[in-house]
Amino acid sequence: MNFLVSGGGTGGHIFPALSIAGEIKRRFPDANILFVGALGRMEMEKVPAAGYEIIGLPVYGFDRKNLFKNIKVLYHLAKSIRMAKKILRDFKPDIAIGVGGYASGPMLKAAQKAGIPTLLQEQNSYAGVTNKLLAKNATSICVAYEGMERFFPAHKIVMTGNPVRANLLNCTTSRQDAVKSFGLDPDKRTILIIGGSLGARTVNDSVIGGLEEIGKHQDVQVIWQSGKIYDEQCSAALAASGVKNVIQSPFISNMDIAYRAADLVVSRAGASSISELQLLGKASILVPSPNVAEDHQTKNALALANRNAAIMVTDADAPQRLVSTMLQTVANTELIESLETNVKAMALNNAAEKIVDKVLEIIE
Repeated sequence: MNFLVSGGGTGGHIFPALSIAGEIKRRFPDANILFVGALGRMEMEKVPAAGYEIIGLPVYGFDRKNLFKNIKVLYHLAKSIRMAKKILRDFKPDIAIGVGGYASGPMLKAAQKAGIPTLLQEQNSYAGVTNKLLAKNATSICVAYEGMERFFPAHKIVMTGNPVRANLLNCTTSRQDAVKSFGLDPDKRTILIIGGSLGARTVNDSVIGGLEEIGKHQDVQVIWQSGKIYDEQCSAALAASGVKNVIQSPFISNMDIAYRAADLVVSRAGASSISELQLLGKASILVPSPNVAEDHQTKNALALANRNAAIMVTDADAPQRLVSTMLQTVANTELIESLETNVKAMALNNAAEKIVDKVLEIIE
């Protein structure tokens, strides 16, 4: 069988796509899997690193501020559509799976016009533009949140949850050993701060502004992933502060160990991050990024905060509130346990398996 997987742009699209591909390969070792992404985006690096072939389309998003720039966008879109048609002729997929992102638009549209069945995977509680445009002619749409009939035909929706990286779920390290692996004290409450691989400016600025306050709480320790872009600024600020209960790193490769070490996680509210927190049952403070389409991270965060499954601090409030909120929260054992219980109850397990079940049902 030939499976085409298209989309990307961020880890929130790429990790689910790789999880789906991994489940297909687990069941059908001889299956042919081809990824189609957008040139210059993260998937062009991550997908080959995972051992899959990928073709890049020269597609990117519309510029809503400078309409004249969209002439070039339309040219690249037309070129991408032509390339998508050729990919279909050469690869002859049994199904096309779209995970959102620029490339999935022209690729899945071409598949739909060619009569090839398509399955969409929508990670967020507020549907992306590409998936909304493709929904009418899609065969099935796999979602992670209730109420998605606001965006998609109800009879096509399948509740599966979001696939997450398998190593996160399969971690066997104890909390004590996980904390020790970072050179920290397992008897102290541990906060993990993550802003994604590139970092999050507001989160980092808030931590820098609160280093003195963190330093006063010697019963607490912090693992701070600042992101590559902000590494120099954050490491210099930490060194200048003299604070000893914070360790800072531009990137954490062993996220399974970091999650296991954490009593509380501070994170942006991307769909993949939220799914990880749910499946691992981690108490969290979510700081939604305001720089995303349709402000979908705020909607993701509210889906948890409204069920007392996470605490939300807005990006605008973070400089004043984030550090004090995380220090108060991690010290409140009862609140931590309540957040853990409530977020775990929202988890949807075995998402990749459920999605591949649907894929096979469609093909058959």
